[in-house]
Amino acid sequence: MSPATSIRRAADWIRWYVREVSGESVYDKYVAHARSCDPATEVMTRREFERKRTDAREADPREGFRCC
Repeated sequence: MSPATSIRRAADWIRWYVREVSGESVYDKYVAHARSCDPATEVMTRREFERKRTDAREADPREGFRCC
């Protein structure tokens, strides 16, 4: 394997890891799931999805409760 290929693989892995840890990939997973279950369904925009996700998280004190 060439050094360029190794660097590219490492960069791809780091990008994947950061997206998983930060929660950025959650929307992509939602879209894939929604389209696989019902291709005709309307998928929320990223903004709608994040707003709904944040509202749900803040509504339940057991899920990421914020004190301020």
